[in-house]
Amino acid sequence: MATIIDHDDATALLAERDQPCEDLGVIGPVRERDLANLRRQPAQIRKTGVTVIVPCFNEETMVAATVDAIARTLSRAERPFEVIIIDDGSTDGTTSAIATLSGRSHVTVLRNPRNRGYGYSLKRAVGEARHELIAITDADGTYPNERLDELVALMTDADMVVGARTGNAVHVPMFRRPAKWALRRIAEYLAETRIPDLNSGMRVMKRSLIRRFLSILPDGFSFTTTITLALLTHGYDVRYVSIDYAKRVGRSSIRPVRDTLNFFSLIVRTVMYFRPLKIFAPASAAVFATAVFVAIASKLALGQVADVTAVTLASASIQLLAIGLLADLIDKRSPTNSARGWNIE
Repeated sequence: MATIIDHDDATALLAERDQPCEDLGVIGPVRERDLANLRRQPAQIRKTGVTVIVPCFNEETMVAATVDAIARTLSRAERPFEVIIIDDGSTDGTTSAIATLSGRSHVTVLRNPRNRGYGYSLKRAVGEARHELIAITDADGTYPNERLDELVALMTDADMVVGARTGNAVHVPMFRRPAKWALRRIAEYLAETRIPDLNSGMRVMKRSLIRRFLSILPDGFSFTTTITLALLTHGYDVRYVSIDYAKRVGRSSIRPVRDTLNFFSLIVRTVMYFRPLKIFAPASAAVFATAVFVAIASKLALGQVADVTAVTLASASIQLLAIGLLADLIDKRSPTNSARGWNIE
C-alpha cells in the first residue's frame, strides 16, 4: 500500500490539526491515526534513534557538507543518530575528505578496497548499524537533508518513507525522464499501486525489512528499486513525501542506457519473483490470442486452418499459464528471510 503526503513540513500538520485533511496538503488515503501519530510525535518518537548511511564514490566536493547538514538536522530535532559514511573505492579526494570526519563521535567511516557498487555499500553499512531505523541519502548535494527528520517522524507506523522527487524544484536531466517515466509505469502496473518515485535515494526504512529481503537485494544502483517493489508487492505500508531535487555537484556514475536496461530487467525479475502471474498470465493470453488469430487468418486466406501452428501456439499458452501458477504457488510457500553473508541481526 502506498500513501502520498505532499507538504513542506510535517510541523504544518501539527499546527493546523483542526483543519480537514484536504487543507493540510495531504494527498491520498491518509488515516486519522496518521495525523494523531504526528501530533503525538514529541512524546512518542522523539527519542527513536536512526542510522543514516551515506554511500559515496568520487564525491570529494560535497560529502563533508552532506554529513554536516545531516548532523545539524538531527541534532536540532534532539534525535539519537549515527552517520555511516561508506567510501566505495573512490579514486579522487573523497578518502581525504571523509578522513577529517572520522573523529566525530556520531560518525563511522567504512571503505571498500575497490568499487563494489551502491547496493553492496548499503548492505555492508546496514550490517554495522546500531539502530532499527535506517535512513539513506546521497553525498552529491541533490537531496534536501534538512528534511530528513520529517521522514523519520513519519515512521511511527509506516514500513518505509520515501522522499519522492516531485517537488517544485526537481533537476532531472531531460534525456533521462522518458526512461524513468516508462520504468515507473511498468512498475506501477506490476505492483498494482501508484509509485511517485521508484528509485529515490532518500528514504527511511526498517532494518528488519532489509534483513528479510537481503537475499534478493542487488549490489548495484537497483537496490532502491528492488526494496520498493519488494515492500509494495508484500503489502507493506510505504509513504511518499514530496521533496525537491537539486542539480548534483560533480559527475554522475550512472550509465543511462546500460542502467536503464538493467532497471527494466530488474523490475520484471523482481515482480516475477513475488507476483509471477503478473508476467505469465498476460504472456499466456497474448500467445493464445495469436493462436486464434492464426487460425482465423489461415482459414480466410487459405481456405483451411493452419492447425499445427494454431495448436502449437495454444499449447504454449497453456504451458505458460501452468508455469505461472506453479511459480505463484512456490512463491506463496517460500518465505524471503535469508540474511546469509551479512552481519544483520
